[in-house]
Formats: sequence, structure tokens, C-alpha cells
Amino acid sequence: MTNIVPEINIPEGASATAAPQASITFADFGLDPLIQKAVSEQGYTTPTPIQAQAIPHVLAGSDLMGAAQTGTGKTAAFVLPIIQKILRHASSSASPARHPIRALVLTPTRELAVQVSENAANYSRHTDLRAAVVYGGVDMKEQVAILRNGVEILIATPGRLLDHIGSKVANLSQVEILVLDEADRMLDMGFLPDLQRIINLIPAQRQTLLFSATFSPEIKKLAQSYLRTPVTVEVARQNAAADTVKQVVHMVSSADKQQAIVKVLEARTRQGLSRQCIIFTNSRLGCARLSRALERDGIKAGAIHGDKSQGERTLTLDAFKSGAIEALVATDVAARGLDIPDMPLVINHELPYNAEDFIHRIGRTGRAGNKGDAIALVDASEKRLLDDIERLMKRKLDVQPLPDIEVSSNRAPSNRATSNRTPSSRTSSVKDSPGKASDPFFYMPYEPSVAPQSATNSSNPEEKKVGIVSAKPAIGALLGGFKKK
Repeated sequence: MTNIVPEINIPEGASATAAPQASITFADFGLDPLIQKAVSEQGYTTPTPIQAQAIPHVLAGSDLMGAAQTGTGKTAAFVLPIIQKILRHASSSASPARHPIRALVLTPTRELAVQVSENAANYSRHTDLRAAVVYGGVDMKEQVAILRNGVEILIATPGRLLDHIGSKVANLSQVEILVLDEADRMLDMGFLPDLQRIINLIPAQRQTLLFSATFSPEIKKLAQSYLRTPVTVEVARQNAAADTVKQVVHMVSSADKQQAIVKVLEARTRQGLSRQCIIFTNSRLGCARLSRALERDGIKAGAIHGDKSQGERTLTLDAFKSGAIEALVATDVAARGLDIPDMPLVINHELPYNAEDFIHRIGRTGRAGNKGDAIALVDASEKRLLDDIERLMKRKLDVQPLPDIEVSSNRAPSNRATSNRTPSSRTSSVKDSPGKASDPFFYMPYEPSVAPQSATNSSNPEEKKVGIVSAKPAIGALLGGFKKK
């Protein structure tokens, strides 16, 4: 099987950090024509750096530690070679015995599990391999039925997988490949005991892949425990946001943050930019309150947090993707795995307590080469958190004033005092700046294309240059596995 790309052939235990040659295509990996067909149907021909560097090593059977920023395509970096490696087990038989679990992907959140399962379904659609996803928060009955029918690729959250193992529904004795996706987040969420229980049930002779946005000392220790002479693939600077994300900080008091969001979205509307955004908060209660407050301000908003049932979260996400909701207010439950296509903007209503979570939040925008904006609203009391973030990212974030524009007349009047601004000065700020030159808003949007590239890209003009960050992909919600069409 010709699945090693000579230009990036690196021995086990080595580190692959150099960018691959631009001429590499998916055809160079020696993937089965059925897989290649599925990749082409998704519109991909050239792999991202993490894909170009990781796929050959996975195909060669090496254990691997992959570090890449969110939105760089690391899901396909392990899904594609997994399908290739277990394709020899594909069977059209209806017998569950012919479809044991061959590959197990563990993720920290339901959203990420669904995203991975969608990739697995898309790329294996022309094969007889079966993929399924199991996670908590929903009834187990449908998942049990799917597992009993047999699946080769299982994507799961640790807790729910242990439930199925305890019910004698999931058997891991024939797993050949184990993937720990967003391993740092799993450790943060306290999944280490669950991981150890699960890994003890998997054959020792397996291939293990660990993917993470950051390589903390804890992650390296985890890798030493479960990986054997792994290849390390790092395609981007550690603890850094994607270059496609433009970031800015507004110093705003906590009491004024809600109105600041309204101002930002109003300014984007005037500049012809999308108002669609993800707004991150730190608490479930604050998430729900902010969503209701934005609704009162005339912004179509919805909330997603841990207290929401999976059904409620699915409905909210679907409404957000369809455009029925403009602002998705979320806790960190959505910071990883949430994949919305061409997400233009992320707003941090509050800075996270963990600096690494900031990178994952803004990673919802600027994905897969698209440009995005990220705004952080920072109260003076959060200065220490901002310092931690800048220290982690090894850079100072740009601090800019809020846009000074008048809120639409159909909005409820703000409680903030504005009497110190005279009507004449307010009118001039709007009237005198119909274009970008005198616009009081501090940032300039990404310049749009002269003409849309295609119908599919028309909603994503070559974006405009702003001073903020954005997110991208789309995520659907599933209760169980995928059925072949």
C-alpha cells in the first residue's frame, strides 16, 4: 500500500513541524478509491497541514501525538486513515458478529462526538463500515439498538461508553485503534479515571492517537502512559489562535457589557457584516440571563449550556444554523466541537478562568482558512485573566474603544445614560460616516470580493477585515449511529 508521502516521511519518535509541500493532495496518501470518492464529494482535494503530516504516520501504524489549532481539520487527520486501516474488515453481512468495534474515538463533549461521527459517516459512506456515536443526556435505548447491530467505528464520551460497557452492550476486545480527541479537555473535565477504566479494556496491542490543541505537562504524562514511541506532529505555534482570527479587546464594565454587544452587532449591520455570533459566558445562569436580555434588545438570541437537555440544545443549534437565531449564547460546553460553517464572530462576554479555554472559544471562528473576528469584553476586575491569556499566547491583544453608534429605534432604550452625548454629535457620527473612512467603529471589516465566487460561497464573501475573531463549522445532533443510504 503506497500510503507514505516521501516528502514528510519521518521515523517514529520524531517530531514533524515543517509545513508540507503545497503539491500534496489526498490522492498521494494511497487511500482506497471508495474513500477518495467520499473526500472528493466533500469538495476537498488538498489536505490541511495537520492532515498532510499526520495521515501518513497513522497509515504506517505509528502512535501519534497531534497538536493543532481548532478548525485546522484534525478530525479528518485521524478519521480518514482509520477508515483505510480497518477497511479490510468491512462486511455486508447483517450479522452483528461481523461488525465488532475496531476503532474507538473518545471525546470530552457531545458536540465534538457528533462532529466526529458526521465526518466518519461522510467518509465511509461508500463502504460497508458502520459508524455510531454514543453520549449522555439522551435515552440509551436507541444507542443500545445500534450497538447491538454492530459498528466498526464508535465515537463516544467516556461516561456514556462506560454505561454501555456496564450493560454488556459495548465490547472493546477487538479495538485496533484508539483516539483520544481533545485530550487536554478530557483531563480538565476530570475524565482521567474513566479513561483508565476504558483503556484497560482495550487490547494492549493497539495503535493510539492523541490529539489536542495544547500539549501541557499533564498531556505529555498521559502520552507516556498510553502511547509507544509516538510521532509528534505540531503544525502551529502552541497556545496560539489561528492567523485567520483577528482579535480585539474592549475594556467595558460588567454592567455595560450587554449594551456593548448590541453596539457591536449594530455596527456590523451598518457595515454589511453578518450579525451571527457565538457569545461565551462563564455560568449557566449568566448564559440564560444574557440570552433573554438580548432578546429584549431586539436581537434574536438562544442559549446553550449544561442544564439544557440534548433535545433543547439540538433545536437551538439547528435554529442558529438556519439563521433563526443570530446570537448563540453559550458556556464552555460549546467551546469545543461546535462546528458552524463560516462563523464570522465570537464574543467573550466574560473571560474564561482557564486561559487555554480562551483559545478554544475563539477557535470557533476563522476555521478551515476562513477569516473571523473575536471580541473580548473585559471588565477591570478581569485584568488578571487577560494577563494570563496574553502570557499564554505570548502576545498583547489589541485594546480598542467600543464603536460609538446609535442603537436602532426599534430596540428598547438602554438603561445606560447617554444624555452626555448631544443629539447633534450622535447624528453626525452616523451621517458623516456612511463609508468606512469616517466610521466611528474602531475596526474595518474584511474587504468583500468584487463578485461572489459561487452560489455556495456567496454568503461567505471573502470576508471583511475586522478587528475581532470568528468561528466556522456546522454541527448536527444525532441520537445514535448512521445508517447507510
